[in-house]
Amino acid sequence: MKMIKISMLALALSLMSFSAIAPIQSLTSEEKVTEATASTIVWKAETIDVGQIPQGTPKAIVYEFKNTGKTSVVITNVQGSCGCTATDYTKEPILPGKSAKVTATYNAANKGGFTKTVTVTTSAETTPKVLTLKGTVI
Repeated sequence: MKMIKISMLALALSLMSFSAIAPIQSLTSEEKVTEATASTIVWKAETIDVGQIPQGTPKAIVYEFKNTGKTSVVITNVQGSCGCTATDYTKEPILPGKSAKVTATYNAANKGGFTKTVTVTTSAETTPKVLTLKGTVI
């Protein structure tokens, strides 16, 4: 009887380990796909500290990136975190090996420290890239 219980336990454990291996192999395949479609955009800087800027003077912050992939990249949307940050960006497709810019212009209306974000959506990445700008209005 003891031998049957041990055999049943061994069989159950082997089935459990087999079923646990299958999803891991599947995840490994997904990871390979993710690597193959990994971001083709390399940002020069994702956070820019502008230091001290004068009140009442808008400050333009330029984020640069390079398309390191094999296909063209299109910026589909750029959104500032508030109405105090206007945005502009390269509208035409960015060819492989070429660089492009996203410009965020911060309206320095209120004195004090600030941290704002700019969310950039492109055809190269499934999740938008969040860029940060910070500084102090004096």
